[in-house]
Amino acid sequence: MENIQSLKGKTVVITGGSSGVGRAAAEAFALEGCNVVVGSRGKDALEDTVALCRSLGAVALGVPTDVSVYEDVQNLAEQAMQFNGRIDIWINNAGVMASGKFEDIPITVAEQVIKTNLFGYMHGAYAALPIFKNQNDGILINNVSIGGFMPAPYSAAYSATKFGIRGMMECLHGEISDFPNVHICNLYPQIQRSTGNSHSAKYSGLDFKIPPFAADPRDTAAEMVKLAKNPKTHTFPDAASFLLKNIYGLFPKTIINTASAGMRLLMKTVDGPETNGNVMVPSSVPHRIYGETILPVPSRKTKRLALAATLGTAAYFLFKISKGKK
Repeated sequence: MENIQSLKGKTVVITGGSSGVGRAAAEAFALEGCNVVVGSRGKDALEDTVALCRSLGAVALGVPTDVSVYEDVQNLAEQAMQFNGRIDIWINNAGVMASGKFEDIPITVAEQVIKTNLFGYMHGAYAALPIFKNQNDGILINNVSIGGFMPAPYSAAYSATKFGIRGMMECLHGEISDFPNVHICNLYPQIQRSTGNSHSAKYSGLDFKIPPFAADPRDTAAEMVKLAKNPKTHTFPDAASFLLKNIYGLFPKTIINTASAGMRLLMKTVDGPETNGNVMVPSSVPHRIYGETILPVPSRKTKRLALAATLGTAAYFLFKISKGKK
């Protein structure tokens, strides 16, 4: 297992780097002294991220990239190789989401969600892994999300991609098992306090703002840096994602049925406009790391107390259930 202290001078490629977690990751690796290569569809947003990295002293390059198009991803890899003839870290991060009743989401939008999320990660692996194998070194980091273990209600195509990414990478772990210095790292964060929510496609009439206890994108980016220094196969970067994964594993039917019922109730009370969001076109403004929350973001101490209370409640119910089975 590698455990390096400095990433200075290494080349990192980040897809979906114009806002949200991708922008936070570009910032984090720039602060580490990396050569940062960012791929994104929107030209203006791409230039903003590159300017941010350069303001932090990093050498940075923006490459217009639609990850659903393999030729774009191949060009991204070729541009990155021009820095020093190698790519050290590749981060699959670009993703889109569409929520609403399965039959209400246009099939073209559902298909594009799959092309961007699942094919996009496939294209990234297809471009990066041969380079890593040839140089006998490299790290592929996949921002999968907790959606790789539990479905998002009324987001069938999105959920299919996240489960699919996890399955694809599980298979690829076997294929690189004879390359000890080539790593595939899967990251499963919970919902992020990023712009991703405001940019998503919505056919449910709901325009959700982010819950205040959502994870900080900069914390998720910091976990990516940790993985680049000390690769691990599976990482749950926050306690909430680990908790959700295990609770869903114990009560899958209860969780998805309850969440779906809650969505149905909300959809009956709200009738907002439909929007394709950023599924078919580049993300609109804002091009920044953080999105808008429902309520003010609580302090870290409050978050820890809330998490402790949630864990305590879950433990109590698990204890009661286990006693009932005896």
